[in-house]
This record gives sequence, structure tokens and C-alpha cells, in this order.
Amino acid sequence: MLLSRNMKIITDEKKIEEVLTRGVEEIIVRKDLEEKLKSGKILRIKLGIDPTSPDIHIGRAIPLLKLRDFQELGHKIIFIVGDFTGVIGDTSDKDSERPMLSDEVIKKNMKDYVEQAGKIIDLSKCEIFYNSKWLSKLTYGEIGVQADCFSLSDFSSRENIKRRLDAGNRVSLREVLYPLMQGYDSVAVKADVEIGGTDQRFNLLAGRKLQEKYGQTSQNIIMNPLLIGIDGRKMSSSWGNTINLKAEPSDMYGKVMSLSDSLIVQYFELTTRVPMSEVKKIKEMNPRDAKMRLAFEIVKIYHEEKKAKKAEENFIKTFQKKEIPEEIEETKCKKGELLSEVLVKNKILSSKGEWRRLVLENAVHNLLKNENIKDINLKILENLTLKIGKKRFVKIIQK
Repeated sequence: MLLSRNMKIITDEKKIEEVLTRGVEEIIVRKDLEEKLKSGKILRIKLGIDPTSPDIHIGRAIPLLKLRDFQELGHKIIFIVGDFTGVIGDTSDKDSERPMLSDEVIKKNMKDYVEQAGKIIDLSKCEIFYNSKWLSKLTYGEIGVQADCFSLSDFSSRENIKRRLDAGNRVSLREVLYPLMQGYDSVAVKADVEIGGTDQRFNLLAGRKLQEKYGQTSQNIIMNPLLIGIDGRKMSSSWGNTINLKAEPSDMYGKVMSLSDSLIVQYFELTTRVPMSEVKKIKEMNPRDAKMRLAFEIVKIYHEEKKAKKAEENFIKTFQKKEIPEEIEETKCKKGELLSEVLVKNKILSSKGEWRRLVLENAVHNLLKNENIKDINLKILENLTLKIGKKRFVKIIQK
């Protein structure tokens, strides 16, 4: 692709080095990609995200921020919403079979996926695709040609698949086909580079092999490390340990403040663009102050700086001065509904099991009556203002 007059490719070696090192676990093939970036050619940089939940979390923001890095160097961004692959389900990061989702669920989940991605990347300079455009049209013959590029042992030797097979657990043929689909996405958009997590390694390599099969130059690959969630496990929507891009400023700020101190530097590197020279100095800061800076920087990315400052003030007032915050998350319900069901339905809590645990630990406090809630089956008969755990506040208002 030739450089157009109105686009400027940046070939500064220091900036290229930053893009190829910050938040990067592995590159295939580093030397080749570096030479292409220095050549001044516009590269097509691809990222696909399956809408398996309604929210994109900041673990997904790691490759999105890398897309923005490439965008700032002048390259073309290709953002794919996996409306077809989302139905099929990727097992790359799962220890059990991922269930198929209905078209209706996928359509609902992806309603504002592009808008969420637009909090990080400049959508006006992107090519945006839904992969059902090409995957839904493939014939058995074409899928057979693609499948012939791989052996069954290529798939079954993957660590999580091998573990399931060794344990005698089911692995569906549908799961075997997923890498072909993600790989064919790269063929369809003629990707020069694909970005993804380390758990996606097999799928990313499938793109290289299929591009070669279809006579294209094999894409380079950039893999980012996986982010740890607020509970110490890998961040995953299915575990409810996420910080979502759509979260309100105070909720986002509070969740960052709940992170383990050991994650502060990693989060600065992966989820912000604070210069790495500053990040090195942050290691020497008081952990609380460093975490407050981190929370401010993260909120600022997804909300304006004024709201990040307000969230910080709210946190200080609530958790350092022990006052009730001015802005509290609100949800509505019908009189007589079970409080547990309202909290789970509105995704304030991940499950009734979490509710039961919090109640038994005296971690749900009725602020209006200044008492802990003891009844697991409490019905809502009046408006409530709750403190849940150490950092969550919610108002329950009857319709």
C-alpha cells in the first residue's frame, strides 16, 4: 500500500521501539515487523473481539491501546467485531467447553461494542467489520481446504485442550474449527499485523498459515500479556472480576483502588500510556498514592479529566474521611422483589452465592438504618442505600 498525501507515517526508531516493547509478551516475527515499520509503508493492523458479554473490560483495552499506538504512527487499523465467531465460541482461555450463544444474545451484546472501542481508538480512521460478512458464506468445500492446513494433533497439543482430554472431558469439533475462523478473518481483511493475548497464540498463528495458503504474505503477530482482575485471577467477564470501559467514574476508580499493590506497575504499563520513565519512578511511591494516580489515569482515558478528578475527590471523601459519597450508583426495582435478585440482575453482584457470602460476613450495610443486613432472603419494602463490602455503594429505589 502506498503512502497517501494526507497520511504521515512515523518511522522514528524510538517510537517504534516503544510500540514493540510496551505491553508486549512476544512478537512473530520481530525483525520482519521492525523493518516494515521503518520502511514507511502503511500496514494493516488487525484486532478482533467477540461480543460474548455486553461490556469490553480493560483487559481487552491492552490490545486496543496497542492499536492506538499504531494509529498514532499512521497505520490503518482494522477492528473486527466477531458476531459469527462469538456464536461459535473460542476455547483458548477456557478449561471447559464454552457454550454456543444465540444470534439474539450476540446481537444484544454487540450493540455498542464499536462505541466502546471508540473510547480508545479513532473510529474515523478505522476499517470496521463484522466477520459474519464472510464466515457465514463459506461452503463445506472451502472449510475443508482450510482444515487441511492443520492436523488434529496441532489442536489437541494446546495446553488447555490437552488438559481437558487427559481428564476425559469433552472437546467438541466446533472448538476445533474456531482457529480456522479467526485465521480466515486475517485473509478476508489482508492483515499485515494481528494483535492478541498470549492465550490466542494458536489462533494467531492459524492466520499466518491460512494467509500463506491463500497466496498472501503471512501476518506478523504481537501478543500481549493477560491482565489480572480485581480478585487476583485472570480478568474475565465470566468471573465478574472486571473493570469495564462503560463503568461510571467513581465505580471504575474504586475498583482500581481495590487492586493488590503488587499489580500497580503492571497496570500502569498495560492499561495506561503514562511514560515508562515515570512508571519506573512510581515503583518508589507510597502504594496508596501510586494506586490513586493509577486510578486517576485510567478513569481519565474513558471519561474526561474533570470526571476523573471528581471520582478521586469522591474516593477521598468516602474512604479516607469515612463520609457517604455524593454520587452513588442507583438501580430501580418493584416493591417486594428479593434484594439478592435485584443486585444480581443489575450486575451489582455476580451471583446469589456472592450475596450470601457478603451477608454472612456482615459486609452489606444499610446506611439509612445504620445496621448490617442479616436476612439473605430480604424483600425490598422501602428505598435502600447500601454499602457493599468496603468500596461499593448503591441506592435501591422503588418504581
